[in-house]
Amino acid sequence: MKVVVLVGGVGGARFLLGVKAALGLPAIGEAESSEHEITAVVNVGDDVWMHGLRVCPDLDTCMYTLADGIDTAKGWGRVDETWSVKEELAAYGAEPTWFGLGDRDIATHLVRSRMLRAGYSLSAVTEALCDRWRPGVRLLPVTDDRVETHVAIDDPDTGESRAVHFQEWWVRYRSEPEAHAIVPVGADEAKPTPEVLDAIAQADVVLLAPSNPVVSIGTLLAVPGFRTALRETKAAVVGLSPIIGGKPLRGMADACLSAIGVETSAEAVGRHYGARGDAEGILDGWLVHSDDTADVPGVKVRSVPLLMSDVDATAAMARAAFDLASEKA
Repeated sequence: MKVVVLVGGVGGARFLLGVKAALGLPAIGEAESSEHEITAVVNVGDDVWMHGLRVCPDLDTCMYTLADGIDTAKGWGRVDETWSVKEELAAYGAEPTWFGLGDRDIATHLVRSRMLRAGYSLSAVTEALCDRWRPGVRLLPVTDDRVETHVAIDDPDTGESRAVHFQEWWVRYRSEPEAHAIVPVGADEAKPTPEVLDAIAQADVVLLAPSNPVVSIGTLLAVPGFRTALRETKAAVVGLSPIIGGKPLRGMADACLSAIGVETSAEAVGRHYGARGDAEGILDGWLVHSDDTADVPGVKVRSVPLLMSDVDATAAMARAAFDLASEKA
């Protein structure tokens, strides 16, 4: 079976572990052989240049998680990380001081930045990095073009309106300044890679991981041609709600949803994605948590446990999504 999963960072990476396990693959690492093929289409809107290095948080989080290189306590960054370079940069007063790069993690960014400057595409760079890690999932950035999410806020110090990179809003300010707008800058001029479009066209099922609907899945959908590919694929498209009991599974998705005028509920997010029978909709199925209900016109909705407490629980979520996909008319 060919499975395409649309993902963001920490939640998306953990969901991929469950998808692998649901298909009988080892959650960590690469199987020797398999009849199944998993492709993760990954958000790039969080990507940023830091200290002259190109940092791709979501791609790296997926890669490290699937290869047992992640700091499981934090859900991001390398396991057994050290911070000597960060401390030295702080001693120099080198900005930004609010975003730290671990010593091990820097090696990844150095290789990526060198290859990008040499003219390689982000897709090619990601493939090269994965040659080392062997995640057992094909990781594809949604686009090789530069797309970075920015957030319009009132500056906490001056009160003046300004736009900041999503990382500054998320990491430095912890999303506390109200977001007046969230914009994936560059998305209008970007295009999905041919590999992404081919994977969606050839898929047997497409899953939307329970990732942030605005700055993860939303950024993918903002790339022209991507939504059309989802609407035209013969595969069933099934999403899993990142909202349980009116609260995000993790992170600050509620702040992002408020910025685009969407209520923080499983039903509202499902309606935001919409049914494929609608003008811009993409969903055939929508999974919500056991205690939640949702009415999403034109979409099959099921209530199942959606807490990713461990790999087995996450695998059960993926199997529920596969079951719902099989009901597509």
